[in-house]
Amino acid sequence: MRQKNSQPARISGRRAVGAIAVAWLALFPVAAWATHEADHRFTVEGFVCGSGGRPNPNVEVVVKDTRVSIGATVSTDEDGYYKAILHLHNDNLGDPVLVIAGSEEQRIKVQFDPRDLETERRVQVNFGSGCQKTIGGPPRWMYYGSGMGVAAAVVFAGLKWLRKRRRQVGRRDKKSQRKRKTSL
Repeated sequence: MRQKNSQPARISGRRAVGAIAVAWLALFPVAAWATHEADHRFTVEGFVCGSGGRPNPNVEVVVKDTRVSIGATVSTDEDGYYKAILHLHNDNLGDPVLVIAGSEEQRIKVQFDPRDLETERRVQVNFGSGCQKTIGGPPRWMYYGSGMGVAAAVVFAGLKWLRKRRRQVGRRDKKSQRKRKTSL
């Protein structure tokens, strides 16, 4: 007669991840939908620069729709870039938005085409002089990654060439040793 295993049933890794994802979406549905649907996102992004157009890293930027008290607080990266995403709907068209970076502030109005549900709704707000950069180009890591890939290819090719060269030199040495042995 076999005895049943008295250990509790274990949840597989995939099921555990799925359960956590479902729980997260149940607890925070607004955040989940706001980041997935273009017609519910309004992105405010830009650069914060100091004197001479140098980027200001780690500056706190507050973006707030003052009509409905929706906002976000983010920090600038090493390039002075920030990006804040607000959860706004079509009825928020024309709302006043306050953007504060350090001691500076700017007021803008929410502008987008309410019939266009596909295009990203965004605005660029820069602070400081000389940092009017264009957003949307390839990220910096792509340049670094490409450079590292080219460097790795050059090193690999160089190592192959060296190995081939050593083999050729080794063969010549063996041939010359054989000639010396036969001539003796």
